[in-house]
Amino acid sequence: MSDGLLVVIVAVALLFDFTNGFHDTANAVATSVSTRALTPRLAVLIAALMNFAGAFTSTKVAKTVGDGLINTDQGHVTGHLVLAALIGAIAWNLFTWYLGLPSSSSHALVGGLVGAALAAGGPNPVKWDGIWNKVAWPGLASPIIGFAIAGVLMLAILWIFRRVRPAPLNRGFRLAQILSGSFMAFAHGTNDAQKTMGVIALALYSAGHTSKPTDIPDWVIASAALAIALGTYVGGWRIMRTMGTRIFKLEPPQGFAAQTTASAVLYTVATRYGFPVSTTHVISSSVMGAGATTRVSAVRWGVAADIVAAWLLTIPAAGLVAAGMYEALSAFM
Repeated sequence: MSDGLLVVIVAVALLFDFTNGFHDTANAVATSVSTRALTPRLAVLIAALMNFAGAFTSTKVAKTVGDGLINTDQGHVTGHLVLAALIGAIAWNLFTWYLGLPSSSSHALVGGLVGAALAAGGPNPVKWDGIWNKVAWPGLASPIIGFAIAGVLMLAILWIFRRVRPAPLNRGFRLAQILSGSFMAFAHGTNDAQKTMGVIALALYSAGHTSKPTDIPDWVIASAALAIALGTYVGGWRIMRTMGTRIFKLEPPQGFAAQTTASAVLYTVATRYGFPVSTTHVISSSVMGAGATTRVSAVRWGVAADIVAAWLLTIPAAGLVAAGMYEALSAFM
């Protein structure tokens, strides 16, 4: 891989990180904004700062992306494979952002990598055990866990504060949401910024600039942190509307329960186990869990079904775009 192509790949990877930030801003701040705990601009500013800080916490997810999904020791990883994977992920991010659907940037990136790898060499370049053990089953389990824990936490809140009048209860939980929303943004940074770090590390390794695909230089960490923070500050207002109001009309207690649950799940799986799970899936399911506990009929299950459909389409759709882009790039490289 030439240094010129490497520069292009790093730039496109940071663009993906930027789109991840504005695509997933709603994950961190929608519940705080919809319950009027924070103004939109202040919520986005806090989210951007906490995303930046969270990106420096760990590199376990980055190492999973760099060496856990694609075989790097068989000469399959090339510059145009990585570039095609990124373009596939960005295309799906922009498409779902335009529709206002909170799909997963994480799974779009995984789909892009798998699709480009399949186009490059069939099934051999893909580490299928890594896809199953580090992406598939954690991706399935984490939303279910988020739904269940958010429901239990909401039941506990309703019981503990059953004698408190709604007005002071909501005021108290609006203040609590400043903390839970900040933790949510921090957890988002620990999880999502690392995926871009992993892709850049993969490109650096394939270009011969590092000895292992798990080597993450400091400048990669800093640039990925800055890109996702800037993207977060730009904001994803279309998706924020879906997350904050269309799934369930949140009140401050539900917003606090959803944010606290999602933050704890994300922080645990990202920093302890290095699983690149979806921030979007976890917070969406946590909102559903908190809402269903309050009143099952209040959750707009039709909107929830649309979101689940977008989840199921993300990996194959991003993979198809990446595979087509790989074929197109192969004609010129």
